[in-house]
Amino acid sequence: MKENVEHHLRSHVVSVKEDLMTGVSFMIPFVTIGGIFLAFAFLIAELPDTILGIRTPGAATTTETVFEDTGTLAWFVAQIGDLGLTIMIPILGAYIAYAIADKPGLAPGFILSYAIQQEQIIEAAGLLVGFESNGAVAGFLGAIVAGLLAGYVARWMKRWSVPSFIRPMMPVLVIPVFTTALLAPLVIVGLGVPIAIVDSALTSALEGMQGANAVLLGFILGAMMAFDMGGPVNKVAYIFGFALIGEGITEPMAAVMIAGMVPPLGLALSNFIAPHKYSEEMYENAKAAVPLGLSFITEGAIPYAAADPLRVIPSIMIGSAIAAATSLWLGVTMPAPHGGIFVALLSNSFLLFVACLALGTLVTAAVVTLLKPDYDERVATADAETAQVSD
Repeated sequence: MKENVEHHLRSHVVSVKEDLMTGVSFMIPFVTIGGIFLAFAFLIAELPDTILGIRTPGAATTTETVFEDTGTLAWFVAQIGDLGLTIMIPILGAYIAYAIADKPGLAPGFILSYAIQQEQIIEAAGLLVGFESNGAVAGFLGAIVAGLLAGYVARWMKRWSVPSFIRPMMPVLVIPVFTTALLAPLVIVGLGVPIAIVDSALTSALEGMQGANAVLLGFILGAMMAFDMGGPVNKVAYIFGFALIGEGITEPMAAVMIAGMVPPLGLALSNFIAPHKYSEEMYENAKAAVPLGLSFITEGAIPYAAADPLRVIPSIMIGSAIAAATSLWLGVTMPAPHGGIFVALLSNSFLLFVACLALGTLVTAAVVTLLKPDYDERVATADAETAQVSD
């Protein structure tokens, strides 16, 4: 009996790993597009108004206003980049579902994953139990859950015995519609309500720590920024730092920005120095992760985390926590809410800002490189587990 349970558990784990990798492989091109275009938009915005008397494309916009200056070249480029990073999360959920249930799972996986990235939907779900989500969304972890659920339900429906005249409609009508209808309340309320509750609790906890030890606060903010890379926990830490700018307290924003830049840069560095630990497609993702990290787009680390969450997430939390704690300890400031390296000169110390960023990057790269086995070894282990499960 025990061996039978272990057999089924091993089979399920192997299957989930393969499904996650399918989602990640389809997501990477969207990350690449988003990263390159956003970095280019910030670069355009940093150009001086004129060069040799010629008006530049970046005139009249800055890295802080690039998303607000409608109609400028930087704005158009930033919109394309933002679309790439926005759509990559639903793509992850969609192709996880596709890996499980084939075409019938694709649309439900996408729609459900996309729905829980909508602030108004998560906010409405939270208000059902009296909690505000403050703009938090489910992030990539929510998309993984939605994709797995959509895939399993769609695959279950594929096995239904239905009359012959209904069978042609199953993959394009019946399964997608019924899967979405069945799971929408579960996914939205089941994820939206906990997100709102956690968001409220974390916000209250951080507000109560404003006078606490700076190093401890930095550790907490840094770990939160790295934990879900754009998800609800990340957003709480970011909003905390952003809100304090209005009160003239800019040290937490520096810690938050540095911590958000560390995960993509640290993982990219690990990928560059130890390519044998990663698949070839991840090496391509590393090239996009660099401009993403430099631009303070933490989502550049998501493909790595989705492919290997148990090793990657703790590694980036450690690196970001150390970087943020060091930043607060040294009193580094940042009056701008966005921009990454492009606004680093606004800090009270550009060199300390970069030093804290470098420290977190190196720590992340070292930890994750030590934790991860060789990619070929992992593949061989997975193949052996698959063969064992088949037997």
